[in-house]
Amino acid sequence: MTDVNPTDPAEVRATAERWLAAEPDHDMRDELTELLAGPDDELLERFGGRLQFGTAGLRAAVGAGPLRMNRLVVQQAAAGLAAHLLATDPRARERGVIIAFDARRKSDLFASDTARVMAAQGIRAMVFDRVLPTPVLAWSIEQVDAAAGVVVTASHNPPADNGYKVYLGDGAQIVPPHDQLISDRIDAVDPTAVPMSDADDPLIGAVGQDLIDAYVEMAASVRLRPEVPGVGVAYTPMHGVAGELMVRTFEAAGYEAPVLVDQQFRPDPTFPTVAFPNPEEPGAMDLLLDVAAGAGAQVAIASDPDGDRLGAAIPQADGGWRRLGGDEIGWLFADHILRNTSGNDRLVITTLVSSSLLTRMAETHGVHSAETFTGFKWIGRTILDHPHLRFVFGYEQALGYLVAPRPLDKDGISAAVMFAEIAAVAAAEGVTLQDRLDAITAEYGRYTMAEASIRMEPAVAAAKVAELRASPPAELDGRPVVEVSTFPEAGLLRLVLEGGIRVQVRPSGTEPKVKLYGEAVDADPTPAVQALTHHLTN
Repeated sequence: MTDVNPTDPAEVRATAERWLAAEPDHDMRDELTELLAGPDDELLERFGGRLQFGTAGLRAAVGAGPLRMNRLVVQQAAAGLAAHLLATDPRARERGVIIAFDARRKSDLFASDTARVMAAQGIRAMVFDRVLPTPVLAWSIEQVDAAAGVVVTASHNPPADNGYKVYLGDGAQIVPPHDQLISDRIDAVDPTAVPMSDADDPLIGAVGQDLIDAYVEMAASVRLRPEVPGVGVAYTPMHGVAGELMVRTFEAAGYEAPVLVDQQFRPDPTFPTVAFPNPEEPGAMDLLLDVAAGAGAQVAIASDPDGDRLGAAIPQADGGWRRLGGDEIGWLFADHILRNTSGNDRLVITTLVSSSLLTRMAETHGVHSAETFTGFKWIGRTILDHPHLRFVFGYEQALGYLVAPRPLDKDGISAAVMFAEIAAVAAAEGVTLQDRLDAITAEYGRYTMAEASIRMEPAVAAAKVAELRASPPAELDGRPVVEVSTFPEAGLLRLVLEGGIRVQVRPSGTEPKVKLYGEAVDADPTPAVQALTHHLTN
């Protein structure tokens, strides 16, 4: 496709007129009509480029234009993916593409359009017949030997957003060079003239119950101590699509059904009870904690809207509840899994910005460990790169956990089953989950984590961090910087200060912000994180 000069209003308006003529949805046509009637700067904001693949594919607010999520953008992305599959997989047409979608605005249309684009290129399309969590799609790719998988979801992004996540036939998310190759092929596609099959094309078929049942059986089987009876669990899917499947999986695992947050159980793309549907966000789990306290539960768990992340909170001795950090949840998983599995061929994996404690725990238990780039796609890739080792656990601090060999992506449903087991085993042994964390501290030292984020546009965020990597500070919070490491593939800078305090910074791959991470053992990294935040913003 010929690039539009984003600084030439006449070119931009001509392109917008072509989009208006091709746009299939009334609401997007109305939006484009208003944009064309308005000032040039608003059109330039929408037509000054196109969405690029980030840490997890495409994500943006639903709206008109190439820098928003809409059907023309999805059709263009699907056509680029189809071209890549046909160029790289001689069996792509036969293997096909499996497609799932969540309950966000236009997700079903984006999934249907993806199937129609694939069929127009002679590629078989298998579309799930209901809204589903992302882990089901990720797990199903290898089950049906698909050439690729697509799930339409914006995960934990704000309510106005939607997204498009791509996996290749090995079951893992796209990584270099495939992301750039697909992006280049998307660039070559005119989004206003993508060939589409009819919706009832014989190459388009539905999949559903059999694959879902098989996934539930797998997710329920992750228990390592199935003889231990369950405990009271409170649960919310946070208006997302994981609720029904979570309840089914708990029952298949031999647990009683969790106590539910009724107001948040059914999928609702407006997310009416949470400002930001992410268990990491302050206040997002408040309704869950109220239900947990009222029910006398021993653990509270939350899914994000597409069910691939797991948030958790635990009761405290004073009767209150405490939301656990992502690393704390990871430590509890690692402690449980490493104590209840055996063999020196075991492998655990974490990411650069997660706590280094997992590596210490692996050393203590005599198992292999790996640290990889930010984003769960790199954990999946690391599993594939070590076929001689037995993967038992991987996590990233942003509430992403994998406690089974598959899928090759984070799975909040199987993780919830195992986390409920961790609480059950603790109760059977007469201790609490806080006691478990205190025991980990007694053995390894008190690992303290600190995080911060700075809102800024993606291009500005990337430039700021690149500038910092090129010229890192010599000291932070009065402590000399004694070690500097850069990870250009992840856009990440790591600074180690005198005393062992570690501070890291990177631009987010899914949100318009810069993220900062601090870690210290028996010390507080917060002042160092605050100092680096000040350095970035002044």
